[in-house]
Amino acid sequence: MLQTNRLKAALREGGTAFGLLNSMPAPLLVEMLGYAGYDFVILDMEHVCVNPETMENMIRAAECAGITPLVRVPHAGHDMILRALDAGAQGVVIPHVRSRAEAEQAVQASRYHPLGMRGISGGRTTGFGTIDLPTYFARANAEIMVVLMIEDQAGVEAIDDILSVQGIDMLLEGAIDLSQSYGVPGQAQDARVQAAIARVANACRRFDVPFCAIPRQPGQLEQWTEQGVRAFLLGDDRGVAFRALKAHVAGFRDSLQG
Repeated sequence: MLQTNRLKAALREGGTAFGLLNSMPAPLLVEMLGYAGYDFVILDMEHVCVNPETMENMIRAAECAGITPLVRVPHAGHDMILRALDAGAQGVVIPHVRSRAEAEQAVQASRYHPLGMRGISGGRTTGFGTIDLPTYFARANAEIMVVLMIEDQAGVEAIDDILSVQGIDMLLEGAIDLSQSYGVPGQAQDARVQAAIARVANACRRFDVPFCAIPRQPGQLEQWTEQGVRAFLLGDDRGVAFRALKAHVAGFRDSLQG
């Protein structure tokens, strides 16, 4: 059954939320992230090969561990959004949003009438019918998040039009793809990329839409916090796991050599 969206509640109440991108599709790992203390996880269907059954089980794992599961779909198509939400996702993350029309499409696919035209189905999100549909529709419209990613120069240029769409719950920057769009691929700290991110964050403040930052350099977390940002994506679990494993074995090797 659809649960209270703790991430949305934390942002509404002025709290700070830390999340991680999931690149290793395993329910056990998602459950571990919840118990480790992360507030939200973005389950990736854009770049990761994951089947629908595994995705649904990862969402279940997030529910049992008290971590908010968002699903990054490949695009704003109704079909992909519908499958993610019917599986129990508490929000969708839409990559490469470049225009108001794309933002409107994402909202329409994610909300029920009168806020959108999401397809209607029962199943696990309604507790298999233990709550009536009108009650569920109202709950889903209140709890489910629509998160847009700005990853292209076109999206930066259209940011005011994008944010004027009603029903957007959070914006997330995509500095790596932005770097390519600005002709400096892989250079997330390039002045043009950082200026674009700042422009998006400033627009979010003007439109009162939460902005999710990705601290990549020492001091950036504190800088964003001073600017009122309260949501942070702290990389992906693949990178965290690799660094931890590398440091783990290196510690033993160093102890033998010492």
